Amino acid sequence: MELILIGHSGHNVRVLQQRLKAAGYDLVVDGDFGPATDAAVRAFQRARALMDDGIVGPKTQAALLGQDTHRFINRDHIAEASKMLDIDTAAVQSVYEVESRGTGFLPDGRVVILYERHIMRRRLNENGFNRSFIKEQEAKYPNLVNKETGGYRGLAAEHYRLSNARRIHSDSALESASWGLFQIMGYHWQRLGFESVLHFVTEMEKSEAQQLLAFVRFILTDDKLLDALQALDWAAFARRYNGPGYRRNQYDTRLAEAYAKHQEHAA
Repeated sequence: MELILIGHSGHNVRVLQQRLKAAGYDLVVDGDFGPATDAAVRAFQRARALMDDGIVGPKTQAALLGQDTHRFINRDHIAEASKMLDIDTAAVQSVYEVESRGTGFLPDGRVVILYERHIMRRRLNENGFNRSFIKEQEAKYPNLVNKETGGYRGLAAEHYRLSNARRIHSDSALESASWGLFQIMGYHWQRLGFESVLHFVTEMEKSEAQQLLAFVRFILTDDKLLDALQALDWAAFARRYNGPGYRRNQYDTRLAEAYAKHQEHAA
Protein backbone atom coordinates (compact mmCIF):
# COMPACT_ATOMS: atom_id res chain seq x y z
CA MET A 1 0.00 0.00 0.00
CA GLU A 2 1.35 3.39 -1.01
CA LEU A 3 2.00 5.83 1.83
CA ILE A 4 0.15 9.16 1.74
CA LEU A 5 1.67 12.21 3.42
CA ILE A 6 1.99 15.96 3.30
CA GLY A 7 2.73 17.28 -0.18
CA HIS A 8 0.80 14.53 -1.96
CA SER A 9 -2.25 15.22 -4.09
CA GLY A 10 -4.80 13.39 -6.18
CA HIS A 11 -7.49 10.76 -5.86
CA ASN A 12 -6.00 8.91 -2.87
CA VAL A 13 -5.76 12.15 -0.89
CA ARG A 14 -9.35 12.99 -1.78
CA VAL A 15 -10.53 9.59 -0.50
CA LEU A 16 -8.49 10.12 2.68
CA GLN A 17 -10.06 13.52 3.23
CA GLN A 18 -13.54 12.07 2.73
CA ARG A 19 -12.86 9.39 5.34
CA LEU A 20 -11.48 11.94 7.79
CA LYS A 21 -14.51 14.13 7.20
CA ALA A 22 -16.79 11.14 7.88
CA ALA A 23 -14.85 10.59 11.12
CA GLY A 24 -15.76 14.11 12.24
CA TYR A 25 -12.83 16.22 11.07
CA ASP A 26 -13.63 19.53 9.40
CA LEU A 27 -11.79 19.42 6.08
CA VAL A 28 -12.16 20.72 2.55
CA VAL A 29 -12.09 17.73 0.20
CA ASP A 30 -9.76 19.14 -2.46
CA GLY A 31 -7.27 16.33 -3.03
CA ASP A 32 -4.40 18.40 -1.60
CA PHE A 33 -2.53 17.01 1.42
CA GLY A 34 -1.58 20.32 2.97
CA PRO A 35 -1.19 21.52 6.58
CA ALA A 36 -4.93 21.19 7.36
CA THR A 37 -5.04 17.57 6.24
CA ASP A 38 -1.78 16.87 8.06
CA ALA A 39 -3.24 18.28 11.28
CA ALA A 40 -6.41 16.23 10.86
CA VAL A 41 -4.44 13.03 10.21
CA ARG A 42 -2.30 13.58 13.31
CA ALA A 43 -5.37 14.34 15.42
CA PHE A 44 -7.07 11.18 14.15
CA GLN A 45 -3.95 9.11 14.87
CA ARG A 46 -3.74 10.49 18.42
CA ALA A 47 -7.44 9.80 18.98
CA ARG A 48 -6.93 6.18 17.90
CA ALA A 49 -3.69 5.81 19.94
CA LEU A 50 -1.66 5.34 16.77
CA MET A 51 1.72 6.85 16.02
CA ASP A 52 0.89 10.49 15.23
CA ASP A 53 3.45 10.93 12.45
CA GLY A 54 1.09 12.33 9.81
CA ILE A 55 1.89 9.42 7.49
CA VAL A 56 -1.12 7.49 6.23
CA GLY A 57 -0.11 3.87 5.77
CA PRO A 58 -1.88 0.54 6.32
CA LYS A 59 -2.34 1.13 10.07
CA THR A 60 -4.04 4.51 9.73
CA GLN A 61 -6.11 3.24 6.80
CA ALA A 62 -7.22 0.25 8.87
CA ALA A 63 -8.31 2.58 11.68
CA LEU A 64 -10.18 4.82 9.23
CA LEU A 65 -12.04 1.74 8.00
CA GLY A 66 -12.94 0.71 11.56
CA GLN A 67 -10.72 -2.36 11.56
CA ASP A 68 -9.03 -3.89 14.60
CA THR A 69 -5.73 -2.15 15.37
CA HIS A 70 -4.95 -3.65 18.77
CA ARG A 71 -1.74 -5.36 17.59
CA PHE A 72 -0.24 -2.11 16.30
CA ILE A 73 2.32 -0.04 18.15
CA ASN A 74 1.01 3.20 19.68
CA ARG A 75 2.21 6.32 21.49
CA ASP A 76 1.95 4.70 24.93
CA HIS A 77 4.29 1.91 23.81
CA ILE A 78 6.76 4.49 22.51
CA ALA A 79 6.58 6.39 25.83
CA GLU A 80 7.20 3.19 27.80
CA ALA A 81 10.19 2.29 25.60
CA SER A 82 11.67 5.76 26.04
CA LYS A 83 11.53 5.40 29.83
CA MET A 84 13.20 2.00 29.72
CA LEU A 85 16.00 3.37 27.51
CA ASP A 86 16.23 6.70 29.37
CA ILE A 87 15.84 8.74 26.18
CA ASP A 88 13.14 11.08 24.91
CA THR A 89 10.25 9.84 22.82
CA ALA A 90 11.56 11.66 19.73
CA ALA A 91 14.62 9.40 19.77
CA VAL A 92 12.50 6.24 19.94
CA GLN A 93 10.21 7.52 17.20
CA SER A 94 13.23 8.28 15.03
CA VAL A 95 14.63 4.77 15.38
CA TYR A 96 11.17 3.33 14.76
CA GLU A 97 10.79 5.42 11.61
CA VAL A 98 14.21 4.66 10.12
CA GLU A 99 15.13 1.23 11.42
CA SER A 100 11.80 -0.59 11.46
CA ARG A 101 9.82 -1.93 8.55
CA GLY A 102 6.84 0.22 9.49
CA THR A 103 4.65 -2.78 10.20
CA GLY A 104 5.33 -5.98 12.07
CA PHE A 105 2.63 -8.03 10.36
CA LEU A 106 1.77 -9.13 6.85
CA PRO A 107 -1.68 -8.40 5.39
CA ASP A 108 -2.67 -11.99 6.21
CA GLY A 109 -1.88 -11.40 9.90
CA ARG A 110 1.36 -13.35 10.14
CA VAL A 111 4.44 -11.71 11.62
CA VAL A 112 6.96 -10.23 9.17
CA ILE A 113 10.06 -12.42 8.88
CA LEU A 114 13.15 -12.84 6.73
CA TYR A 115 14.74 -16.29 6.63
CA GLU A 116 18.56 -16.41 6.41
CA ARG A 117 19.95 -19.60 4.91
CA HIS A 118 23.57 -18.81 5.86
CA ILE A 119 22.50 -18.40 9.49
CA MET A 120 20.72 -21.78 9.31
CA ARG A 121 24.03 -23.41 8.42
CA ARG A 122 25.67 -21.80 11.46
CA ARG A 123 22.81 -22.65 13.82
CA LEU A 124 22.83 -26.32 12.80
CA ASN A 125 26.50 -26.38 13.74
CA GLU A 126 25.87 -24.53 17.02
CA ASN A 127 23.03 -26.92 17.86
CA GLY A 128 25.30 -29.97 17.61
CA PHE A 129 24.79 -31.36 14.12
CA ASN A 130 27.90 -32.87 12.57
CA ARG A 131 29.63 -31.62 9.47
CA SER A 132 28.47 -34.46 7.23
CA PHE A 133 24.79 -33.85 8.10
CA ILE A 134 25.13 -30.12 7.41
CA LYS A 135 26.86 -30.77 4.07
CA GLU A 136 24.11 -33.21 3.12
CA GLN A 137 21.39 -30.63 3.85
CA GLU A 138 23.36 -27.98 1.99
CA ALA A 139 23.54 -30.22 -1.08
CA LYS A 140 19.86 -31.17 -0.93
CA TYR A 141 18.40 -27.79 0.01
CA PRO A 142 20.78 -24.98 -1.05
CA ASN A 143 18.00 -22.42 -0.70
CA LEU A 144 17.58 -23.37 2.96
CA VAL A 145 21.15 -24.19 4.06
CA ASN A 146 24.06 -22.39 2.46
CA LYS A 147 27.39 -20.67 3.13
CA GLU A 148 26.17 -17.65 1.18
CA THR A 149 23.37 -15.19 1.84
CA GLY A 150 20.45 -15.04 -0.56
CA GLY A 151 17.50 -17.06 -1.74
CA TYR A 152 15.08 -14.45 -0.42
CA ARG A 153 11.52 -14.57 -1.72
CA GLY A 154 10.02 -11.85 0.44
CA LEU A 155 6.80 -11.30 2.41
CA ALA A 156 4.61 -14.38 2.88
CA ALA A 157 6.96 -16.59 0.84
CA GLU A 158 9.53 -16.28 3.64
CA HIS A 159 7.15 -18.26 5.85
CA TYR A 160 7.13 -21.01 3.22
CA ARG A 161 10.93 -21.13 3.31
CA LEU A 162 10.89 -21.18 7.10
CA SER A 163 8.34 -24.00 7.27
CA ASN A 164 10.53 -26.12 4.99
CA ALA A 165 13.63 -25.33 7.04
CA ARG A 166 11.83 -26.38 10.21
CA ARG A 167 11.60 -29.90 8.77
CA ILE A 168 15.38 -30.04 8.95
CA HIS A 169 15.54 -28.73 12.53
CA SER A 170 12.82 -26.55 13.99
CA ASP A 171 14.79 -24.57 16.57
CA SER A 172 17.67 -23.84 14.19
CA ALA A 173 15.22 -22.62 11.56
CA LEU A 174 13.40 -20.30 13.98
CA GLU A 175 16.75 -18.97 15.15
CA SER A 176 17.68 -18.28 11.51
CA ALA A 177 14.85 -15.85 10.80
CA SER A 178 14.55 -12.21 11.76
CA TRP A 179 11.24 -11.25 13.32
CA GLY A 180 8.87 -8.31 13.45
CA LEU A 181 9.22 -4.54 13.19
CA PHE A 182 12.92 -4.39 14.02
CA GLN A 183 13.88 -7.73 12.44
CA ILE A 184 15.49 -9.16 15.56
CA MET A 185 17.18 -12.47 14.80
CA GLY A 186 15.75 -15.51 16.53
CA TYR A 187 19.14 -16.67 17.79
CA HIS A 188 19.17 -13.72 20.21
CA TRP A 189 16.37 -15.33 22.25
CA GLN A 190 18.55 -16.21 25.25
CA ARG A 191 20.31 -12.83 25.33
CA LEU A 192 16.89 -11.14 25.37
CA GLY A 193 15.65 -13.16 28.32
CA PHE A 194 13.28 -15.62 26.65
CA GLU A 195 12.91 -19.21 27.81
CA SER A 196 13.42 -20.65 24.32
CA VAL A 197 13.38 -19.59 20.70
CA LEU A 198 9.77 -20.80 20.50
CA HIS A 199 8.87 -18.52 23.42
CA PHE A 200 10.52 -15.61 21.59
CA VAL A 201 8.59 -16.37 18.39
CA THR A 202 5.30 -16.69 20.26
CA GLU A 203 5.79 -13.23 21.77
CA MET A 204 6.72 -11.70 18.39
CA GLU A 205 3.50 -13.09 16.96
CA LYS A 206 1.36 -11.35 19.60
CA SER A 207 1.81 -7.65 18.83
CA GLU A 208 4.10 -4.89 17.67
CA ALA A 209 4.37 -3.86 21.33
CA GLN A 210 6.13 -7.15 22.06
CA GLN A 211 8.35 -6.62 19.03
CA LEU A 212 9.28 -3.18 20.36
CA LEU A 213 10.03 -4.67 23.77
CA ALA A 214 12.41 -7.17 22.16
CA PHE A 215 14.15 -4.27 20.43
CA VAL A 216 14.46 -2.41 23.75
CA ARG A 217 16.00 -5.49 25.35
CA PHE A 218 18.39 -5.74 22.40
CA ILE A 219 19.57 -2.19 23.04
CA LEU A 220 19.78 -2.63 26.82
CA THR A 221 22.02 -5.67 26.43
CA ASP A 222 24.54 -3.78 24.31
CA ASP A 223 26.23 -1.02 26.33
CA LYS A 224 27.86 0.64 23.31
CA LEU A 225 24.59 0.74 21.42
CA LEU A 226 22.77 2.16 24.44
CA ASP A 227 25.46 4.79 25.04
CA ALA A 228 25.31 5.93 21.42
CA LEU A 229 21.52 6.19 21.51
CA GLN A 230 21.46 8.09 24.80
CA ALA A 231 24.12 10.49 23.46
CA LEU A 232 22.14 10.90 20.20
CA ASP A 233 25.33 9.94 18.38
CA TRP A 234 23.54 8.73 15.27
CA ALA A 235 26.70 7.77 13.40
CA ALA A 236 27.91 5.55 16.26
CA PHE A 237 24.44 4.07 16.69
CA ALA A 238 24.05 3.34 12.97
CA ARG A 239 27.56 1.88 12.73
CA ARG A 240 26.82 -0.62 15.48
CA TYR A 241 23.19 -1.34 14.55
CA ASN A 242 23.43 -1.37 10.74
CA GLY A 243 27.07 -2.34 10.28
CA PRO A 244 30.08 -0.60 8.74
CA GLY A 245 28.22 0.11 5.49
CA TYR A 246 25.65 2.31 7.23
CA ARG A 247 26.73 5.41 5.27
CA ARG A 248 25.67 3.85 1.96
CA ASN A 249 22.06 4.01 3.07
CA GLN A 250 22.59 7.23 5.03
CA TYR A 251 21.19 5.71 8.21
CA ASP A 252 22.93 8.28 10.42
CA THR A 253 21.66 11.22 8.35
CA ARG A 254 18.13 9.84 8.19
CA LEU A 255 18.08 9.24 11.95
CA ALA A 256 19.26 12.80 12.65
CA GLU A 257 16.66 14.26 10.29
CA ALA A 258 13.89 12.13 11.79
CA TYR A 259 14.92 13.17 15.30
CA ALA A 260 14.77 16.87 14.41
CA LYS A 261 11.34 16.38 12.88
CA HIS A 262 9.91 14.49 15.84
CA GLN A 263 11.36 16.98 18.30
CA GLU A 264 9.66 19.79 16.38
CA HIS A 265 6.27 18.08 16.53
CA ALA A 266 6.74 17.30 20.23
CA ALA A 267 7.36 20.98 21.00
